[in-house]
Amino acid sequence: MFLFQLHTYNLIFLYLYGNFSAVEKKCLDCGEPLHGRTDKKFCSDQCRNNYNNRLNRDTNNFVRNVHGLLRKNRRILADLYGEGRIKVHRDALFALGYNFSFFTHIIESSSGQKFHYCFEYGYCETGNDFVELKQNSNYLEYQ
Repeated sequence: MFLFQLHTYNLIFLYLYGNFSAVEKKCLDCGEPLHGRTDKKFCSDQCRNNYNNRLNRDTNNFVRNVHGLLRKNRRILADLYGEGRIKVHRDALFALGYNFSFFTHIIESSSGQKFHYCFEYGYCETGNDFVELKQNSNYLEYQ
């Protein structure tokens, strides 16, 4: 009886092993058969990178677009401030491509003025659609 049970277990093991090895694992990116470790998911580092880049493409594109808008806003403010302009009309900023919806932070002065900063350059609305430009030197100390 014991030999019969042992023989049955061996047959079950061989059947299961044969079926597991019949299912060939393939690379998640290119579909090539995988060789080596049983928990392998990719055939190469390039396939792993391609797969993960494809998964994160939408998130990375969003971050890249927002960062591009912030850099553009900063460049516009830096150019105007570098030219010595302290007060600029909002329409002039808009005409240069400034997007008022994107900024890095807001600092409120002791007098209650709110400066919208794009990195170290900022502006404050002064009325009559004019803005006052300012450079925050404290921002440079944090680097």
